[in-house]
Amino acid sequence: MRLSKNVSTFIGCAADFEDAKIVLIGAPFDSTTSYRPGTRFASSAIRKESFGIEIYSPYLDKELDTSAVCDAGDLELPFGNPSRALDVIEEAASEILSADKLPFLIGGEHLVTLGIFRAVFNKYPDVHIVHFDAHTDLRDDYMGEKLSHATVIRRCHDLVGDHKIFQFGIRSGEKAEFEFAKAHLIQEKFTADTIAEAIAQLKGKPVYLTVDLDVLDPSQLPGTGTPEAGGLNFETLRSALMKVAGLNIVGLDVNELNPMLDPTGASTALACKLVRELLIALQK
Repeated sequence: MRLSKNVSTFIGCAADFEDAKIVLIGAPFDSTTSYRPGTRFASSAIRKESFGIEIYSPYLDKELDTSAVCDAGDLELPFGNPSRALDVIEEAASEILSADKLPFLIGGEHLVTLGIFRAVFNKYPDVHIVHFDAHTDLRDDYMGEKLSHATVIRRCHDLVGDHKIFQFGIRSGEKAEFEFAKAHLIQEKFTADTIAEAIAQLKGKPVYLTVDLDVLDPSQLPGTGTPEAGGLNFETLRSALMKVAGLNIVGLDVNELNPMLDPTGASTALACKLVRELLIALQK
């Protein structure tokens, strides 16, 4: 028997880069995490545990097209240097976009979104953002630091400007962040009940989707660094994401899984299922 080198991929995502329409990349970075670190291990855990699910979705009655997705692995990111890490992510996302493919980033802390979003914004300057999260992430700085998981959506707003960011599930933040959102964003606190109205406004526009998994209630996903009670349940989030996936998605990410904090593995399994559902829904 001749052994071959093991290459770990998300289940069903073994297409070559040249042939793929969607490219997965991991961003194992959590250097600005303010509470409980460990999200740097999320992308590798999601790949490994994905083989506990199927490529078939009974929700969508479709299989993941194994010729459609390339898992390009984890980026090598310099811990302790958020600015350089964001540059590396931006460079990788730009390469994917220049090949007319869809970049799908798995974090990592939420700051990694800024790297891929810069690349998306450069190609699609009229891009809008759909953001699921427990937290506003709208601080202008966190303890004097402009680049933080607590400031990432504010930095995205610096690029896109007013009324191009739609937030759902938000239930935590400083009063000033909520006041900023009221003036500059479209924000739904606590729920995602207005998703249909947002989708109607976003039809025909380029859309970037970012999903912080702590939007889920901690009873559904305890494995996250900054849990907030009162979140969405799995089916509410899955259903909302399937609706968003029908838009003109030009880039996306799923972030803030901390597999170290849920030794049962249930949080990672949930994340795997959401990634699978998104990959299948994005197959056009």
